[in-house]
Amino acid sequence: MTSTSFRPRRRAIVAAAAALPLVGLAACGSDTGDGPDLGGGAAGGDEEGSPFADVIASGPVADDDAISGSAWAAAIKEKDQLIRGGTVANQVFSLASTTGGQPTGFDAGITQLLAKYILGEGGEEKVEYIDTTVETRETLVENGTVDCVIATYSITPERLEVIDFAGPYYLSGTAVQVRAEDAEKISGPDDLTGLKIVTQSNSTGVQAAEEFIPDYDASLVQTLPDNESCVAALKQGRADAYVLDQGVLLGNSAADPEVAVVGEPFVDDPYGIGLSKESEGAVDFVNTFLQELIDSGTWEALWTATIGEVVDGEAPEPPTPGDLPS
Repeated sequence: MTSTSFRPRRRAIVAAAAALPLVGLAACGSDTGDGPDLGGGAAGGDEEGSPFADVIASGPVADDDAISGSAWAAAIKEKDQLIRGGTVANQVFSLASTTGGQPTGFDAGITQLLAKYILGEGGEEKVEYIDTTVETRETLVENGTVDCVIATYSITPERLEVIDFAGPYYLSGTAVQVRAEDAEKISGPDDLTGLKIVTQSNSTGVQAAEEFIPDYDASLVQTLPDNESCVAALKQGRADAYVLDQGVLLGNSAADPEVAVVGEPFVDDPYGIGLSKESEGAVDFVNTFLQELIDSGTWEALWTATIGEVVDGEAPEPPTPGDLPS
């Protein structure tokens, strides 16, 4: 994806739009605030007839031969449940419903479409969501606690040594988030010299900061275990900028008018679906699923119903499943 596909609308506090306050959108877990209209609820809404629900309803179902040809898919079919590692706290990619429905967002949609693909009609409701962090994702994949991780999960050579990835299914990039009041004086990594940085431990943020911040000083970089801790450090002034994947940061800005994403992504981040190296047939099966989503137009429709609600422009060209970084 080119960086221009992330140019924000006025309702999402990103880049220079930080000066335009977001209408009181409550953070995840709160039932107050009106928030921007994201098509029937957060990230498209899960109500019947919403754009998000329509995308899930239109998703493909694998034939029996395809499932039996993958031991991984056959095991999920046998237990009649998909166990997904990830989060349900990202406003744009995966957000828990406040009304008892399914989570919504781009990653949530990929998850439900995969469950339907394997389990058939109604399979989208047979997902168990296990919370993961950047510290626990590989471990939960390796020990079989989850069938897969779908969590704005960047594919890196280091992670590929530990687990397998299907995809990429989305291209994002490392970006910078600041307090909204600082958005006019900080526009990217070049402005972060001498400032206090926070990022998530075991994420790609540290490497990106080291490579792109001029006169990088490791003593100014703090790593914290999760997104919520990093946002708190930023808002409380313990950090001047939060460096991480833009997909996560966009969710923060959509949920909280006190923080803003500035500038454009400065490191490419391909998102993949984390799978165990012991899961026979998993990668090929999931890549075939992703290609079906792309070929049928379902991928574009899901993007439009979720990410497309908070950024300007047409849906980008989807990445090629199986085209992994070297």
